[in-house]
Amino acid sequence: MTKKTFIKCITLLLLVTTLSGCIFIEKDALIVGSRNNTESIILSNIMGQLIEEKTGIDVIYKENLGGSNVVWTAMLNDKIDIIADYTGTIVINYYQETAGNADETLAKTKELVSADGITALESFGFNNTYTLALDEAEAESLGVKTFSDFAKVSDDFILGAVFEFIDRPDGLPGFQEEYDLQFKDVKGMDHGIMYRSINSKEVDVINSYTTDGQLQMYNLRVLEDDKSYFPPYHALPLARTEILEQYPEIEEVLLELAGKIDETAMQEMNAKVDNEGQMVELVAKEFLQEAGFISKE
Repeated sequence: MTKKTFIKCITLLLLVTTLSGCIFIEKDALIVGSRNNTESIILSNIMGQLIEEKTGIDVIYKENLGGSNVVWTAMLNDKIDIIADYTGTIVINYYQETAGNADETLAKTKELVSADGITALESFGFNNTYTLALDEAEAESLGVKTFSDFAKVSDDFILGAVFEFIDRPDGLPGFQEEYDLQFKDVKGMDHGIMYRSINSKEVDVINSYTTDGQLQMYNLRVLEDDKSYFPPYHALPLARTEILEQYPEIEEVLLELAGKIDETAMQEMNAKVDNEGQMVELVAKEFLQEAGFISKE
């Protein structure tokens, strides 16, 4: 090989290396994470799309990461930057503290997460708490309207519940003790399967959430938590404090969502995805457009 040919080869090698570096170096981007349920994924898309629209910062979505504890651990370990979560979950499940009313639980949420380098912003505007739902006709026949009513007949019912609810300290164990509930059986399952299971009579009652879209599809009665056992579960954005310091405009954008999503709006968005099969990103975009956050194309 001549000296001239050798120089050409080295030059070409350097050029290829440089180009390869340009291709594989990832641009700065926010990572928005979500649990493995429809509502969490919708909220992550609402936050992410609004951030991209208002700031031009790229967003990477890490969806369906798992249950709340999995997502929270990822947040604490700087694997994701922004999530939507719930005040009662944070206070009771993550920190094993006692919740109060809505304002007290929000204040405690902000205080607790701050010590771990996370900033809790303001609630989106809705409370997505646990409830029980059973066939409307059967509930009417039994005269069941509240959890206390249901406790009198619960030993004849098979409960379908998400795995997380069965294990969480603010879930089934304390709930059963508070209302003296004795189920015929308890079957753990994924959230999306619960409604199909009660519709096919595989279970008799399910632990639904108040914003579940499937409640619009099936003729189920949602029971009243007459002892107010379940704490407030107001949904809100959480962001790593370091990220907000680096990009202060993100906090301003996320605060625009404060109080803008009520229970009805969230249930309708969940229903569009779960009942109608619409794409999550399009449902989120439609909400942002209808609410005037971004322009319609």
